[in-house]
Amino acid sequence: MYDVIGIGIGPFNLGLAALLEDIPELNGLFFDKKKEFAWHPGLLIEGTDLQVAFLADLVTMANPQSRYTFLHYLHKSDRLYRFYTFNEFDIPRQEFNEYLAWAASDIGSCNFGSEVIRVADSGKHYKVTVKDTESGSETVYEAKHVVMGTGSEPFVPVELDDELRKDTIYSPEYLYRRDELKDAESITVIGSGQSAAEIFSDLLNGAAHRGCRLQWITRSTGFRELETAKLGQEMFTPEYIEYFNQLPFQERLNTLPELNGLRNGIDSATLAAIYNNLYHRSISGGSPDVYIQSMSELTHVEKKKEHCQLTFKQRQLDETFQVDSQKVILATGFKPHIPEWFDYFKDDIEWEDEKRFKVSDDFRLVFHKEREHHFFTLTNLDHSHGTGATNLKLSAYRNQKIINTILGREYYSLKKKAAFQQFLPAKKN
Repeated sequence: MYDVIGIGIGPFNLGLAALLEDIPELNGLFFDKKKEFAWHPGLLIEGTDLQVAFLADLVTMANPQSRYTFLHYLHKSDRLYRFYTFNEFDIPRQEFNEYLAWAASDIGSCNFGSEVIRVADSGKHYKVTVKDTESGSETVYEAKHVVMGTGSEPFVPVELDDELRKDTIYSPEYLYRRDELKDAESITVIGSGQSAAEIFSDLLNGAAHRGCRLQWITRSTGFRELETAKLGQEMFTPEYIEYFNQLPFQERLNTLPELNGLRNGIDSATLAAIYNNLYHRSISGGSPDVYIQSMSELTHVEKKKEHCQLTFKQRQLDETFQVDSQKVILATGFKPHIPEWFDYFKDDIEWEDEKRFKVSDDFRLVFHKEREHHFFTLTNLDHSHGTGATNLKLSAYRNQKIINTILGREYYSLKKKAAFQQFLPAKKN
């Protein structure tokens, strides 16, 4: 009988596993069907940086003394002096991935090549069935609590048959399939987030694509810079998350679009690099073979002889237009990945609408009947915890809340003031 079983090993559950290493009274197991740890490996484009500071690692915000801090990793890797001279808070994404992989390989509770295929409620605990992805053998584990951290999957706005899929690359596949783009006469990137911008910039800088027509199209109103104002960043604090969680459901949904600039924008350096590249190409009458269009939603894709025909609707004018492209890259965002076995619980939990289950402030699913064996989720939280639901800065906070609930006491003190601004109305003394 384990205290907790984590399903999926991404940065969030990996952080939970790391914190549990220093809490002897709790034991846990973590499972992931991947053979080894990898964090968006298809998007680890050379030169790209993390959009949060290195302090948003697995454990620092909860326990800076942990041996799983990023700084300790640098020390163990003999890179601490170089990092000091590097003198940056935003670190290379490739290095952050290597740090996460280092932690995953060192934490004994992390098990890869192990796919959770079933979770059942036995009344006072959970039975978790895990399949070995190589041998196919199944093992049943028991746990007082489970934490679902199954991450996300690409959001695909249109239907793609097998023939279209051959010419369409989802953004997480980019580096794996980049060689397929070498001889393309035209490539279209769809989306306006950081991943779309990094892919477009990589294609723009690639010598292999100098004779290629590059197209970048998005349904968003523009190619917006990520909001980095310091008071705005206080939306990624425990105070705001707790405030957001207590709002009425519809008010939370109405608020999410207002917070988009804090999460869905593009790093200013990436935007500047793209513009500067285009500007240099335009000198002496040059005309880069580039087409950039916003406010245009992809509505249909059809395979023609040598290309894909993309149909868009310009949203403000309500006009339809078409673009031809040999290859298409969909960087249209992600949606929560909810595994099939979760259907077992769908009638026992409360739902806020047909897609969004109700989640308490400490990340528990809310069941119709109260229970002491909890089901926590780190997936599908935008509607309950706002734009900070997927932010690395708050991953340690989420895990602190979960650990406190499991222990039934305040192991971590979370009442410390983190924001200068007030989110609740002022009260008179």
